[in-house]
Amino acid sequence: MSTPSSAESPHSTVGQPSPWVARFAPLVRAGGPVLDLACGSGRHLRLFHARNHPVVGLDRDLRGVAGLSGTPGVDLVEADLENGGPVPLLRDRRFAGIVVTNYLHRPLFPALLDALEPGGVLLYETFALGNARFGRPASPAFLLRNGELLDIARGRLQVVAYEHGEAAAPKAAVVQRLCAVNDLEAGSGLDGDPEPRPLPPPLPA
Repeated sequence: MSTPSSAESPHSTVGQPSPWVARFAPLVRAGGPVLDLACGSGRHLRLFHARNHPVVGLDRDLRGVAGLSGTPGVDLVEADLENGGPVPLLRDRRFAGIVVTNYLHRPLFPALLDALEPGGVLLYETFALGNARFGRPASPAFLLRNGELLDIARGRLQVVAYEHGEAAAPKAAVVQRLCAVNDLEAGSGLDGDPEPRPLPPPLPA
């Protein structure tokens, strides 16, 4: 077995899309632009590109998606998300879908919500407190507290689905997951509540 070179990205192996993201991907407006924040190896860029969405991959290290460079409909943006400055992409563009997996930088939450177009879908999945018993990440700085994704959506987004707990696959971990839509407009006959979105069935195991 060869040893990866120092120039090889830690995200060079492309994994399967998250079942959570894949399940709720159909809720994203057909043909609407999708942002994969901290895109890593680009597994979700590939998922949404295959669904005929123009996609944007944003990361501080784009070596994991170098093979997608020049692909029509794929925009790769290199940026440090944690240097304390604004991220121009989030300030200047609006997306039909924003995907964040295995990444947490709390100061970005307001910009992420602002970057959703009306009806845009936020798909978020990352580790939560308690994950230290299974390995990394173990620092509370990188672990969501109970209900934290619900808190950021409250008053801004319609929550379609939420999970928090221990997961066995793809590895043992404590995770928190959210699917939420930028739409709180009152639906007909719903006493001020928004029109519910359809719940796609869980993917087969």
